[in-house]
Amino acid sequence: MKNKTFWIFAILTICIISITYGVTKLISPKEKVKETAAECHEIPNTSEASAFKPTIENKKKPSGKAPEGMVWIPGGEFSMGSNVEDESLCSLKGVTKDAAPIHRVYVDGYYMDETEVTNAEFEKFVKATGYITVAEQKPTKEEFPTASEEDLITGSVIFTPTPSAVNLNNFLQWWSYVGGADWKHPLGPQSTIKGKENYPVVHVTYEDAAAYAKWAGKRLPTEAEWEFAARGGKTGEIYAWGNVLKPNGKFQANIYQGHFPIKDGDTGEDGFKGIAPVKQYAPNAYGLYDVAGNVWEWTNDWYSVDYYKTLAENGKVAKNPQGPDAYNDPNDPTQIKRVHRGGSFLCTDQYCTRYMVGTRGKGEVRSAANHLGFRCVKSI
Repeated sequence: MKNKTFWIFAILTICIISITYGVTKLISPKEKVKETAAECHEIPNTSEASAFKPTIENKKKPSGKAPEGMVWIPGGEFSMGSNVEDESLCSLKGVTKDAAPIHRVYVDGYYMDETEVTNAEFEKFVKATGYITVAEQKPTKEEFPTASEEDLITGSVIFTPTPSAVNLNNFLQWWSYVGGADWKHPLGPQSTIKGKENYPVVHVTYEDAAAYAKWAGKRLPTEAEWEFAARGGKTGEIYAWGNVLKPNGKFQANIYQGHFPIKDGDTGEDGFKGIAPVKQYAPNAYGLYDVAGNVWEWTNDWYSVDYYKTLAENGKVAKNPQGPDAYNDPNDPTQIKRVHRGGSFLCTDQYCTRYMVGTRGKGEVRSAANHLGFRCVKSI
């Protein structure tokens, strides 16, 4: 950091991004990894299992072929939300409460991208339109009135591992604002996406994702559409693939194994250390890849901590819910946020298991990071 002003600017951006993880348990650097692991388990604590009622899929199917790279999601009525009591498999309590209570929702059928939007796909959009992402735009004095002119530089937020074990209560230790980081330079100005055309595009804000979707003749999914699709027609399962994290001992998603967030802490037991190309794991029952892990995905809904409570108290099946009318995060009331879904390659059993299918993330709409992407849907 060049000076105090730039540090303030960086902290602002980092705070916005790191909100997706929520509150965590303090873990002392002196604690042994073995002792931490002993507290962890593959199946989290749940409550109100009976709150999930059967998914009822629509029977109507479109007559034509699916658009290239998309799959048909039939829609229907399902139980939305999570009854998981823990933030992680290591029993960090309470943060998943914004995904409760479970409530009934109906969505119409739609097409959905089978993968997250890739670098190659986003590059076609940029070449066709000349679009410049938020991370490539110089921040303005209006946005950051206390920053000096020399500190207003283009860039984005990147996960930066720590040299050794740290308390997990201070996320500033493993996030850095890096000048010159953007979708073409995901790890900073010296990095490139050459050879990574089939990786998810990252460092995209909500408006970047929405602009791509409009150009492609699509849109961003609602949170309800995203969850219905991710569940694959199944009822109340913890993960998109079932209730066991590693069926037959095999990982089903690109997530973080090992001691978070230290350098070389990700052991890569799932086959990857860091972000992975799309389609590296089996799809869910609807043919969707990577609806858990790899990168977080933007949805169109404003984030409101009590939105599910509002829907549940209505007592009716919510039909094609579009999200709340306004954002509401009491922990960060001044930031405008929309919902993230799916978790990322940084989600770990020690800190964040938001790859559990009913759980939620959130992010400020003009902020981006190297673990945040999106996919689109198309109505018929």
